[in-house]
Amino acid sequence: MSGIEVIRATSLGTIPHGFLGRRGGVSKGEVAGLNVGYGSKDDRVAIGKNRRLAIEAVLPDAALVTVHQVHSAETVYADHAWSQEDRPHADALVTDRPNLLLGILTADCAPVLLADNEAGIIGAAHAGWRGALAGVTDSAIAAMEKLGARRNRIAAAVGPCIAQLSYEVDEDFRQRFRDEEPGSERFFAESATGKPHFDLPAYVVHRLIAAGIEQVEALHLDTYAEPDRFYSYRRATHRGDADYGRQASLIALS
Repeated sequence: MSGIEVIRATSLGTIPHGFLGRRGGVSKGEVAGLNVGYGSKDDRVAIGKNRRLAIEAVLPDAALVTVHQVHSAETVYADHAWSQEDRPHADALVTDRPNLLLGILTADCAPVLLADNEAGIIGAAHAGWRGALAGVTDSAIAAMEKLGARRNRIAAAVGPCIAQLSYEVDEDFRQRFRDEEPGSERFFAESATGKPHFDLPAYVVHRLIAAGIEQVEALHLDTYAEPDRFYSYRRATHRGDADYGRQASLIALS
């Protein structure tokens, strides 16, 4: 699709997928571009148009399936495209059905796309720090296994998200990780001001590898640092913007 950037992961091969940013689309103002988030204050007609453009860019005529993301470790099985009003509260989806485009929306959190190509089973997870720590990727992998996937065949890609350099946190945040996962101190670094910075993508990669996923790819794209390319909640907050957009990460079986 002209004007829309579709970032693909080598690890996912020929499976229809894409990590989309804000380029292209019809939204205006602070959320200008390919904003697909109904949680924003953006015009609903524009969001609907952007979602159709996103579908066309990855797998035309597929049905988009999303969830009401709540920063949990919940995974749901999608066998059809439910309505916006009927979306389950969850943060990961899996399916073995063709032409269902599993969609994760982010604006700094890490989108994770997963596939066992041999088994024909895919998954998508929204891994903010809460969900990542709670085990959302572990939950998605387990749900894929129930459908017949094998974790030693699953490939996973971690898409654009906030990078460590951009992710300053406080001591309470770091202490929570210390308490809940001993050894997680290595995902924190001190800034010049002495404040800890958290490496979200590295932590998500760690959780995937610890779960037995042998093929893990991180795209190393910082949503905060590229305002012309990605939406970022933290950047919008620091700027004092009244609103922020969301980008989509999509995967399907054709």
